[in-house]
Amino acid sequence: MFSAIDVSTSGLAAQRIWMNTISSNLANISTTRNEAGEPVPYQPVYPIFETDDTVGNNGALGVRVASVKTDDKIQPRWIDNPGHPDAVKDGPHAGQVAYPGINMMEEFTDAMVAARAYEANLGAMEISKDMITQSLRILA
Repeated sequence: MFSAIDVSTSGLAAQRIWMNTISSNLANISTTRNEAGEPVPYQPVYPIFETDDTVGNNGALGVRVASVKTDDKIQPRWIDNPGHPDAVKDGPHAGQVAYPGINMMEEFTDAMVAARAYEANLGAMEISKDMITQSLRILA
């Protein structure tokens, strides 16, 4: 019975990390420099989920974040702004600034999915708690 709560807890923790990565991506949607001050746009990050067989039993498995990866394959958005200090000086993108290739609508959609999954885990936890309480009442 308590393993159901453990499974839901692992889901809550995983969804919290997913929401943190979404927040990071949205907060850096206009970041054109890296930590070293070089004109390199922010690269979005995404969690990699995997099953956690140390949580749960009787066929139920938990979830965990295996890692948080930077997606280097996403191309930057090039915006014309020759007066910007990070504008490319020469080449095919001369006068353009490289902004992170983050799609705000995708991030908001992911945030809604993560929030719904978080709520579902809370609901499952509440039901498990109620079942445990009822079992204890029957035994007492």
